[in-house]
Amino acid sequence: MGLKIAVGIASVGRPQILKVTLELLARQSRRPDRIVVCPVSPADIEGINPADFDAIITLSNQGLTVQRNAILAQLRDFDVVVFFDDDFLPDGGYLHEVERAFETDTNLVIATGVLLADGARSAGLTVAEGLAMLNSARMAARVATEPSITMAAYGCNMAIRLAPVYEHDLRFDPNLPLYSWLEDWDFSGQIVKATGGVIVRYSGMRGVHLGSKNGKQLGVRLGYSQVANPIYIARKGNLPKHRLYGLLRRNVLANLARCAVPEPHIDRLGRLRGNALAFLDLMRGQCHPREIEKL
Repeated sequence: MGLKIAVGIASVGRPQILKVTLELLARQSRRPDRIVVCPVSPADIEGINPADFDAIITLSNQGLTVQRNAILAQLRDFDVVVFFDDDFLPDGGYLHEVERAFETDTNLVIATGVLLADGARSAGLTVAEGLAMLNSARMAARVATEPSITMAAYGCNMAIRLAPVYEHDLRFDPNLPLYSWLEDWDFSGQIVKATGGVIVRYSGMRGVHLGSKNGKQLGVRLGYSQVANPIYIARKGNLPKHRLYGLLRRNVLANLARCAVPEPHIDRLGRLRGNALAFLDLMRGQCHPREIEKL
């Protein structure tokens, strides 16, 4: 008997892109045994017939961690869940590689893939651009590399062994609201501490992250999260101190350096204001990720 593999997708405000992702899942060489889509409202899946993709829909309050927890509640009889962002376009062999990885390595608790491109680091990629990149990679010779142990999975594409999740009652932290920045680091830390297992990056698990800017939070909120979230996660013991200081330094300095002439797709001034508000709250002893809900 093979593994029972589910795919979970939390989605807000991107029905056209979500439909493309579902179409790619329908063409996987190893089909998912279940697809769970978690939108916030019916508008998030407008124009999508779940029956066309053998998917189930579970509505949730907004927030990536809350939506992913709602997906976990549907999967107690499954072995592995693969969380994709709604704008992650998987290669046709992605789930086949997931199955092979988890069957081969019994200590594996989370696997993450290799991005052919990541639009989150730029203005974002269009669906057409993402599909073209997938097609080019498919036509090129596949060069396999050895799996490598990594400190955290990348949340846009991560596969999680479910037995330890339910055994240790692990969940995504709802105190990381809305876009839930760094929720992948927090969950990775939780499961490694609970199990002593490993997190591995596999070159065969490939895809394109469009990095769509639709549905993103306000610049001031993300700026606050850039400070509050890593501090909160580090205090829980799920983010190494050197990584915490590196994130704070890199993001705050980038916002400072570029706020005068910002990139068209980034609200640098808003992010910088959010950074400042978070540091002020930190001095007052009031800095917490949930404060972004008041901004």
